[in-house]
Amino acid sequence: MKNTLKPGLKYEHKFLVPSSKTVPALYPEAEEFLAMPEVFATGFMVGFLEWACIKCLNPHIDWPVEQTVGTHINVSHQAATPPGLEVTATVELIEVDGRRLVFQVEAHDGVEVISKGRHERFIINREKFDAKLGEKRKPCGA
Repeated sequence: MKNTLKPGLKYEHKFLVPSSKTVPALYPEAEEFLAMPEVFATGFMVGFLEWACIKCLNPHIDWPVEQTVGTHINVSHQAATPPGLEVTATVELIEVDGRRLVFQVEAHDGVEVISKGRHERFIINREKFDAKLGEKRKPCGA
């Protein structure tokens, strides 16, 4: 991580919501999701907020050797957004505790605030992370 990684970093990220990021598209295997309204899915919204945080952080870490993974999310989803609207995520790094990073996040769809909350990420070394995953994939007793 670079010495520029400090609380106060801010980033704004925009995304035009397509039909492929709506509730019916979240789990097309689930008839319950298919029957729901075609609005920006909470699962995709969370990913969008994570994306904004990643974009904020990458210039301040040794990307791609260092990367960040999400470890905690606590956000509201307080308004529905139909496809065709542009959503804007505004994120601010509010805490750096070693490799643990905490963001204040908010999203707006051009009409109203759709989400507010906090998101935590953790800096990883990609090679070490992949090695641990390889161990986890090994069958028991192998």
